[in-house]
Amino acid sequence: MNPQTQRIRQSAPPRAVAAAPSTFAVQLSSTRRGARLARLLATQWLDERGVPYRSAASHTAALLVAELAANAVRHCGSIGRDFRLRLTLGAAGTARGPVLRVEVTDARADKPLPSGPCRLPDPEEESGRGLVLVDAVAHRWGERVNDLITKTLWAELDLPE
Repeated sequence: MNPQTQRIRQSAPPRAVAAAPSTFAVQLSSTRRGARLARLLATQWLDERGVPYRSAASHTAALLVAELAANAVRHCGSIGRDFRLRLTLGAAGTARGPVLRVEVTDARADKPLPSGPCRLPDPEEESGRGLVLVDAVAHRWGERVNDLITKTLWAELDLPE
């Protein structure tokens, strides 16, 4: 193996999670490509801030972004409206340690979440498992209606120090 290639393939030393709050926001098309891009941009952004790409925290964050973005695509894609992804990496040193907040805003405030706890769909149903997954892996999550047009689904993930 070429010495340069070997040096590039060696894993970098772990970086500390950013001490100051950091935010990333992007508006994407409500398509499968937009949802995929949201997940890829999120994991890249987290890696640049000290949450390694192949870590459990990165995989969990990618799942949260993917499910919330897929939900926005499902409800906004047919009407041709975009969705907005916003990631906030809270400061380390808080009572819980660093916290990642994932927010996906779509233009369907008229479609609120069903009330009550998440329920598993029947086995023959093709959809309806996304928010069940979010409920299972997020430490906190919910919905916020911003105005007559937009709503935000958010999820928080406590990161290891």
